[in-house]
Amino acid sequence: MPIPVVIVDDEQLVRAGLRMILEAEPDIEVVGEAGDGAEAVRLVERLDPQVVLMDIQMPGMNGIEATRAIGALGREESSRVLILTTFDLDEYVYESLRAGASGFLLKRTPADELIHGIRVVAAGEALLEPSITRRLLETFASRGSAGVAETRTLAELTDREREVLGLIARGLSNTEIAELLFLSEGTVKTHVKRIFAKLGVRDRAQAVVFAYEAGLVEPQRG
Repeated sequence: MPIPVVIVDDEQLVRAGLRMILEAEPDIEVVGEAGDGAEAVRLVERLDPQVVLMDIQMPGMNGIEATRAIGALGREESSRVLILTTFDLDEYVYESLRAGASGFLLKRTPADELIHGIRVVAAGEALLEPSITRRLLETFASRGSAGVAETRTLAELTDREREVLGLIARGLSNTEIAELLFLSEGTVKTHVKRIFAKLGVRDRAQAVVFAYEAGLVEPQRG
């Protein structure tokens, strides 16, 4: 069954270009388009797509507000937001991740990487390019300190869970974490599932944001 996708961008030509790229793939189906955030939320509520390709800067309700509203629908296994942005170090991207987006791609991303990204997010994984994501989070998370809620929640994790969360925040996959900690991949998956449950997050993107904001991962200097 094809992956149902909704495209959200205020430029009709951009939407048309994305549709052309995606509909050339047999496992992807564009089920709707929206030109602003409010229209996107209505479409997602009605169509429940697997993936929402979301622009950030739009008139009316922007991509951040729309991402937050889509997250509030409470759909754990669908309606995952993949942000499309012009700049890799954009505070709006950081705020989108905080709002519940599952990852982001640059608008200049090659077509094959865009398609791969949609498949990754549809499968329930977060799309976080380690070097760009780390710079992004370090830039904005370092502005403040951990709040009481973050600190208290972090204290609920076991030592091993804190260790795994720190490695997730540094961009390691489950396989890489397993190799580094001399654990089975199944054991790592169990730790990750428990971490998500305790933090109240649904994927790696939100877990990474939490780790930086809670001070578990220190921003690198220089």
